[in-house]
Amino acid sequence: MDNFLLIFLSLLISINVSAQLNQVNYDEKEVPEYKLPELLISKSGRKIKNTKRWEKIRRPEILKLFEQEIYGKVPQTISISEVNVHEETTDIFDGLATRTQVELVFRKDDQELGVNVLLYLPKDTAKVPVFVGYNFKGNHAINDDPDILLTDSWVPDNPSLGIVHNQVTEQSRGVSNERWPIEEILKSGYGIVTAYYGDVDPDRDNFQDGIHPFTYRLGQFRPGNDEWGAVSAWAWGLSRIMDYLETVPTIDASKVVVFGHSRLGKTALWAAAKDQRFAMCISNNSGCLGAALSRRQFGETIGKITSTFPHWFCENLNKYSAREELLPVDQHMLLGLIAPRPLYVTSATADLWADPKGEFLSASEAGKVYALYEKEGLPVAEMPEPNSPVMGTIGYHIRKGKHNITAYDWKQFIRFAEKHFAPVIAIE
Repeated sequence: MDNFLLIFLSLLISINVSAQLNQVNYDEKEVPEYKLPELLISKSGRKIKNTKRWEKIRRPEILKLFEQEIYGKVPQTISISEVNVHEETTDIFDGLATRTQVELVFRKDDQELGVNVLLYLPKDTAKVPVFVGYNFKGNHAINDDPDILLTDSWVPDNPSLGIVHNQVTEQSRGVSNERWPIEEILKSGYGIVTAYYGDVDPDRDNFQDGIHPFTYRLGQFRPGNDEWGAVSAWAWGLSRIMDYLETVPTIDASKVVVFGHSRLGKTALWAAAKDQRFAMCISNNSGCLGAALSRRQFGETIGKITSTFPHWFCENLNKYSAREELLPVDQHMLLGLIAPRPLYVTSATADLWADPKGEFLSASEAGKVYALYEKEGLPVAEMPEPNSPVMGTIGYHIRKGKHNITAYDWKQFIRFAEKHFAPVIAIE
């Protein structure tokens, strides 16, 4: 009878969790009451009142919790083995810019992985600041330039865009150009650096390709419970691109802005939290386990992510599916890890899946860490109206429209960078 009761209770819990996973809340009245974990109180109960305590005590504690419970730690150090320059062209966009295509090669035993990086830099300008971030379909997709190399990595099928059997074709060239206003960025005096995120780790629940197998022990076929999921692997890749950028004499490595949209916005935030060489971070529509507070359970939730994209995060995250209140951290703490560097968070009015209010509240809470550095966090207490950006050391806007990255977003990114970096000479 006892065994029957245990089985029955277990079944009830399973049914209840399953029902919660199938529900999506878009009603503020249905947001549960929640209490956020303390940002400025250590595990031992010590109050964090200055930057010294933050950097020595609380920041490492929080970073470790995110590694163990959400993103997963990188098991080994893997460095660039070789840099192959595929092309250097000095006259792009009618003499406005240079274009460089390089391959970062990683080797271990009999394994080899190549990550193709595309750089556009303003011409005849020394030490330029740059935006660096991944693209979703290959470097060739961000512009219709026929000389950009087609990716040979695995890409999710989309026959309407010319992606068949997980391989791109010429038809897919330039299909994402609306998200990449390259000429406008260059004319503002900034460079743009991108790579296809699938070069580092294909976006599928596989773990047999990409960078993950480089760290496997004999007989291991997937990461351990607290080891890196795909987001952590992609963030690792951004840091390796940063390694390369530090060697480029025409780039100001002290002014590298890491950015990302959607799942790549989650990636940019984790990369900036882990790697303090990134001077600024921009998170565009990153939502759950990006900028938005998990405890609000609004739109996308941890349960939805772990059931739909189980490879994105470490196995330990499954413990918090439909149990967000048990998390030892929340996303305001991730944003706090980026302090005192400038941070810009964005939302969109029709992107309720990413929980715009949760993104704003998270950014607002993170300001407590910025205050330790005597930096202004968000300059407003209430969520601004659509298309009304606010910019302290933390900036935020909610744009009218859908889940996307647009020319409007890019204009604000450039404005925010101009606010915090020394003036960059715009190119006429």
